[in-house]
Parts: sequence; structure tokens; C-alpha cells
Amino acid sequence: MLIKPSKLSPGDKVATVSLSWGGAGEPSLQWRYQQGAERLKTVFGLEVVPMPNSLKGQTYIDEHPEARAEDLMAAFRDPEIKAIISNIGGDDSIRLLPYIDFEIIQQNPKIFMGFSDTTIAHLFCLHAGLSSFYGPAIMTDFAENVAMDDYTVKAIHNMLFEAEAVGDISAPEKWTSEFLEWDISNQNITRKMLPNKGYELLQGNGIAKGRLIGGCIEVLEFAKGTIIWPQPEAWENSILFLETSEEKSDPELINRWLRNYAAQGILQQANGMIFAKPYGEVHDEAYKEVILSVLAENGLTNLPVLYGVSFGHTEPKTPIPYGRLAQVNCHHASFSIIEAAVTD
Repeated sequence: MLIKPSKLSPGDKVATVSLSWGGAGEPSLQWRYQQGAERLKTVFGLEVVPMPNSLKGQTYIDEHPEARAEDLMAAFRDPEIKAIISNIGGDDSIRLLPYIDFEIIQQNPKIFMGFSDTTIAHLFCLHAGLSSFYGPAIMTDFAENVAMDDYTVKAIHNMLFEAEAVGDISAPEKWTSEFLEWDISNQNITRKMLPNKGYELLQGNGIAKGRLIGGCIEVLEFAKGTIIWPQPEAWENSILFLETSEEKSDPELINRWLRNYAAQGILQQANGMIFAKPYGEVHDEAYKEVILSVLAENGLTNLPVLYGVSFGHTEPKTPIPYGRLAQVNCHHASFSIIEAAVTD
């Protein structure tokens, strides 16, 4: 059973880290980081502590994975830090692996949150036995133009500040993945929101319960064959959550990756699956076809699959807590987290 971290309270200190891309420290983008950090203060009442190397810029961050790992380890060690939030993703968090001390994570459990390439850091936590949160990052969700989305604010509050089961995770009424340049001239332009059609049940009957495990499917590829790839028992009786990035991966790649999961026995061990709304809804229908095809190949036509859940590269989003008990209700095409994700 994964360790539950303690809940957040107003006034707590939260560390921000750059574990992959170093954009938070670039002069032209520092406004974006500052906007996200300010929202932690004004919206949630938290004190922000940028870790020493996190704002040194893209070149330094790229050339010094050991410094990125040092920030992460220091944030876990510091008893005054109650949570750690990733500034943004990237494409090379896997380079931190040689510098990670898993005992430090295990002995200092606390909230850790981020998405996309931060999947790798979630696997660090998983390997250390800590439940972390696949979810909002500083330069994206927290720094959203004009204001944070109310859906995201409520989801973070319910998940991280309350030591009780969140319950139903409803679909947001509207969504966006419109790209606007991160130029300060766009700071006050609201991205175009589109009506959300909600969740879609691709297959399955009844109610499926299981413990959450997954991440960004492209990033999970970095971890295969390493010590942080989850052991077979970690996938048992799971609700598998998967999402695709802004790379809009070709459906054939999704096909190959899911076939690998079947070859490992991962799909066969799952009790259900949730798949996030794709970026821009590109390949939307093709992804559905691939998922159903791979499951059918493996005799898994009864596995409940809920599609279009808002935890990936679209806005707004909900955090997803690794290892916590969740439920897919096929009768209502709904998703809920039926266990508290944090402790008092």
C-alpha cells in the first residue's frame, strides 16, 4: 500500500522544481512562472519556495540533471516543505534516475504533483512507496491566462486540502488546448473554451474498482526496463490511467505500446481503464479504435474503459492520485475516487 502524504493547509510551504525543461528560469518566461507561483499564494494561501537550481534557465537545467535531482531530494528532505510541484514537463526527466535516493522520498513522504514528463518523477515516488499526484503544474494550470479555471481550483482543493474521499470526478463543462504563445502580451487573453461532450464509455459493464496507476503514455516508454518500471504486482487490480501529450502521437504508436502492455500482462491485470481527452482531440476516433482493437486481441472486451477524462494535456484538469482506490461506473459513464488521497 502506498504511503498517503499529509494534506495541505493555508500557510504551508510548497517547493517548485524544474525536473526537465528549464523554461521557468528563462528571462522571457519568468513572468509565466511568477504568475503561477503567485496563484499558489493568492488562490490557495501557500508560501512558495523555488528550489535553488530551478530558475537557472534552460541551458543550465539541460546540462545539469544532477542539479535537478538535488533540488528534488532537498525538497523532500526539508521538513518545512509540505508539498512539491513541478514547474513544467519536458522530455528528459529520466536523466535524473542515477541521482535519486529513494530512501529520502520514502522517509519524508509529502505531496508531489505534476504531469507529462513528470511521469518519471511519479515513478520515482511509486518505487519509493509514496502516493503522488498526476496533475497541474506551475507554468501551465496555475499560470493559466487571466485566472485559474474554477474546475482545476476545486479539484486541487478537494484532493490536496481535504482528508476525505473526493467522490465523483465530473467532466468539466468546457475545455481547451488552444495554443497561445507564452508572451506577456497574451497574459490577459482568455483561451478559447469549447463545449465538452463529457466522458464516453467505450466498453464494459457494471462497476470496476481498482488502484490508480499510469501516466503519460509517451513518457512511460522512457522507464521500461529500468528499476522504476512498476513491478507486476503494482498493476494488479488497477484502474489504469493513460494520456497522450501535445506531440499527438500517431495511433499506430498507441497500438504498439498497448500491445506491449498486453505482452507484459498489464492489461490483463487491470480492473478498468481511463483514457484522457487527447490534445486538440487530434486522433480522437483513431485512439478509441486502437484501444478497443488491442483489448479485443487479448480477449478483454469486458474491461471497462472510460474515455475523455480531464487529467491530461487539456484544460481544465483534475489531479489523479497514484495508488488510491478509484471506481469506473459503466452504468453512468462516471469516474470517482472513493478513498481519501491525503491524511490529516
